Amino acid sequence: MTINNRYLEKELSWLSFNERVLQEAADNSVPLLERVRFLGIYANNIDEFYKVRVAKVKRQLLHSHGQDNQAQQLLDQIQQRSLQAQQTFDVIYDALLIEMTQQGIYLIDEHQLHPHQQLWLKPYFRQYILPHITTISLTNSIDLVQRLQHNCAYLAVMINRGSKVDYVLIEILTEKLPRLVQLPSSNNQHQFIFIENIIRHCIWDIFNDLTATAQLSVYALKITRNADYKLEADSNDILHQLSLQLNQRLTAKPIRLVYQHTMPSKLLRLLSNQLKLSCFDTIIAGGRYQHYNDLITFPTIGNKYLNHAPLPTIDNYSFSGAKTVFSAIKAQDILLYYPYHSFQHMLDFVHQAALDPAVRQIKINIYRVAKQSLIIDSLITAVRNGKQVTVVVELQARFDEQANIDWAQQLTTAGITVLFGIAEVKIHSKLCLVSRQEQHQLVHYAHIGTGNFNEQTAKSYTDFSLFTSHAEITHEVQQLFDYIANPATKVNFNYLIVSPTNARLRLYALIENEIYHAQQNRSAGITLKLNNLIDKGLIDQLYRASQHGVKIQLIIRGMCSLIANIKGISENITIISIVDRFLEHSRVYIFTNNDRPKVFISSADWMYRNIDRRIEVGCPILSPQLKQRIIDIINLQLADTVKARIVEQSMSNHYIKRGKRRKIRSQTAIYNYLKRSEDQSRRLARKEQKHHAKS
Repeated sequence: MTINNRYLEKELSWLSFNERVLQEAADNSVPLLERVRFLGIYANNIDEFYKVRVAKVKRQLLHSHGQDNQAQQLLDQIQQRSLQAQQTFDVIYDALLIEMTQQGIYLIDEHQLHPHQQLWLKPYFRQYILPHITTISLTNSIDLVQRLQHNCAYLAVMINRGSKVDYVLIEILTEKLPRLVQLPSSNNQHQFIFIENIIRHCIWDIFNDLTATAQLSVYALKITRNADYKLEADSNDILHQLSLQLNQRLTAKPIRLVYQHTMPSKLLRLLSNQLKLSCFDTIIAGGRYQHYNDLITFPTIGNKYLNHAPLPTIDNYSFSGAKTVFSAIKAQDILLYYPYHSFQHMLDFVHQAALDPAVRQIKINIYRVAKQSLIIDSLITAVRNGKQVTVVVELQARFDEQANIDWAQQLTTAGITVLFGIAEVKIHSKLCLVSRQEQHQLVHYAHIGTGNFNEQTAKSYTDFSLFTSHAEITHEVQQLFDYIANPATKVNFNYLIVSPTNARLRLYALIENEIYHAQQNRSAGITLKLNNLIDKGLIDQLYRASQHGVKIQLIIRGMCSLIANIKGISENITIISIVDRFLEHSRVYIFTNNDRPKVFISSADWMYRNIDRRIEVGCPILSPQLKQRIIDIINLQLADTVKARIVEQSMSNHYIKRGKRRKIRSQTAIYNYLKRSEDQSRRLARKEQKHHAKS
């Protein structure tokens, strides 16, 4: 489970995180349909885990011809923990189905259809589903690995004609079809059926040439392919390289097969052989349905208390009280915290830049954007208005590669300068720079954030956005865009923490500074909020700091290889993880610095790839007011007594014990804190306006 008793295996730590997601699905205090959606999130997470992380472990085993004992042990532990979690998942799912029926919501199968629903389904199936399904005969002449598509679901059908048994796969084009269909029902009931169960009900409409004596048996299955790839270090050909890699991903070797547990052993062996599954691959027995990630989008229906109550976004008064976004930013640095604050302010920033005659240039880097992106629309408007627009598109955003290729082509067609960066180094920073002609000089306005320019995920991911016109910081943002355009450009960053240029050295120095203060009996401490902490070099530095008496508080959402409370190594380190309504996505570094705190927001987690293999940006918060706001927000999370779990070596995910302390649910507390802060700013502004009016 550990490496040299100093680090947890990151893959096992990730599974522990996903078990925290599963805890939310089991939590009776969470609204019922939100719990259903957490099951979908868990299932989607585990699919991606196998596609990427398990695939890497298996590749190690294959390269060693099965002789890598450490990789084999890790794979065994992954399989064991995954199976245990799947059993927990099944228990929770069955319990939620019962609870849903008590609320008049039913997920039914083909055997539970009422006669009027059966009549309704037949024409629905023929018109909307049948055109999007295909059959594949399982014969030795077909290469199933190459034939199966990534964007399809499959059912295996055994056709028994007495003297002869044939096997056929039904291929369901899921991109064209709804995963859940609402059935006509009465008595205020909401009845849904998975599309696979509709196909089961209408199976004879697919095999209509069979005689009545034939017997059909249908079994669910799901395959997971290796989704990892590596590009060569040739940035001039990155678009072509990536297109080839994505095509290869579509036919990559399967690494996991999940099958309905009632499937006959002969059919299972046939599928395993034709999918070329080896002893290193995962074969798991499951239920009648495999694509539980569809539950993420379970509709909002029924009584209000079955879903989270809407949380109105908070307008930032610095923006809403100003004539333009630029006058607001020029007056002071502005910090937004999504999804509590409205993302509309970010949309306004880009949109006003697109329309403002004084704006000369817009530069932005995109990693993941919404499918219907208003940011993209504004950038196209800007170039049509004669502005110079440069967009750095990160083509290697995992599982968004094709979308970003399409965006790049659309932006290029519109006349925007599109850069792809460097093949070996992902660009994960969240930067936007607007250059505006004001009197006789060019003034820069910068956005530096922890999350993507995505108006959809901004509704559910917690992220910071800093808007500043600080000359030195905006100059360094400009330098970074120049470096991306031409990596031979000499750059020097004094304010920004930039990976891979200076991040590791800067972070080491900041930790060393806390050690120095501790040695001088001064106030010393480190508080970090990260998605993942697995970089061994940085972990070792935190261990050193702990040994010198530096108090270290960590809030880690996902993977954490650091182990707290190791005697003589990490006794001064505590770790919690918060999983709640919103996905904790922001990264914050706070260094006590003898009670003169240094506070940074960043796009970078503390992983080797983020520090040494990506372009990431951390930015200091210079405004004392905004610095204190971040510290207050982090302190609310550290005080969470409802949704905080202890991250420890046993990976048991115990909730923080509240004892006699009052209940603090940090996400709710943060919302109320920010609302009070904005209301106070509004009241002070009105009081000041009245004072000026009287004078």
